[in-house]
Amino acid sequence: MVEAVQGAGVVVTGAGGGIGAALARRFAAEGARVVVNDLDAERAEAVAAEIGGIAVPGDASAIVSDARDALGGTVDVYCANAGVAFEDGADGLSADEKSWAVAWDVNVMAHVRAAEELLPAWLERGSGRFVSTVSAAGLLTMIGAPSYSVTKHGAYAFAEWLSLTYRHRGVQVHAICPQGVRTDMLAATGSAGALVLQQTAITPEEVADALFKGIEEDRFLILPHPEVAGYYQARAADPDRWLTNMNHIQQKWETTR
Repeated sequence: MVEAVQGAGVVVTGAGGGIGAALARRFAAEGARVVVNDLDAERAEAVAAEIGGIAVPGDASAIVSDARDALGGTVDVYCANAGVAFEDGADGLSADEKSWAVAWDVNVMAHVRAAEELLPAWLERGSGRFVSTVSAAGLLTMIGAPSYSVTKHGAYAFAEWLSLTYRHRGVQVHAICPQGVRTDMLAATGSAGALVLQQTAITPEEVADALFKGIEEDRFLILPHPEVAGYYQARAADPDRWLTNMNHIQQKWETTR
């Protein structure tokens, strides 16, 4: 059991399935009181009933107040997990502006809005934990998915900014950056995901395991796929070589679609 989360009031957005459901189950198993959020009320209620949690369905951007009330007035841990992904086509610019706006709103601004509501109370009491489900795409990139890659870079940058700004005031931040995870979102990435992510895809439960290990070790960056660290280092050390290698993958994808 992780002492830091026992009895804590936890909110998990996008928890009707996939990584969010795995996080909700793990927090509940560790003794936390869990609010399960999802746009799909039936899925949220099903997971909440399974774990003895509280369902607060709705838009992840606007549920902090209701979630706080459901937990008796205090949110200790907020998991900004809800996300969207689109396969934007081989040319990368097939998505319309509405899709870009949705990706920006869900993948970035929902995190910003939640933090704006949570931080005053956290700073006043000197503690709080913000968990951002980003993606390895936020550290690297993903072929065929510019809206996802760009907004996940934004989500990572916001989590990083939160951590460097408030860690001395008791706010702990974790950015989870997996590659492929066996969820509906992986399926939505289409042929690009099948080429790049499917072979090394892990379970949502393995992502939850990685987060809890990171919480125990008080680490900001959580890498459920440890090899991502090497890719990230290679990208920083020699960007042109890394881009050339990624372009080779892009070309392979274009010829096998």
